[in-house]
Amino acid sequence: MSPPDGAFLVGFERDRPVACGGLKRFDAETVEVKRMYVVPEARGRGLGRSLLRALEEEARRLGYRRARLDTGPRQPHARALHESAGYVPIAAYNTDPVADYWGEKRL
Repeated sequence: MSPPDGAFLVGFERDRPVACGGLKRFDAETVEVKRMYVVPEARGRGLGRSLLRALEEEARRLGYRRARLDTGPRQPHARALHESAGYVPIAAYNTDPVADYWGEKRL
């Protein structure tokens, strides 16, 4: 998740970090969205969607054409967010033992 192939973004509210997420190179055209998190007291206000949008914009700026991500059964809201943002289900691309959803989106 470090430059030049990756990034890590932190969202602040009144000088307090409330959201974060990273980008990790998967291959020359594909980036993986990693570690998206919004603190519980800031959820439900669209910060996750804004963070995902910012990560996708950064991925485009870095030259990626596709984004991938995974999520587990304990994050149904994350899966709903990803699908509403245009991610489509794909076959498992990693061996994450807790993931039950893998998605991809053309950037």
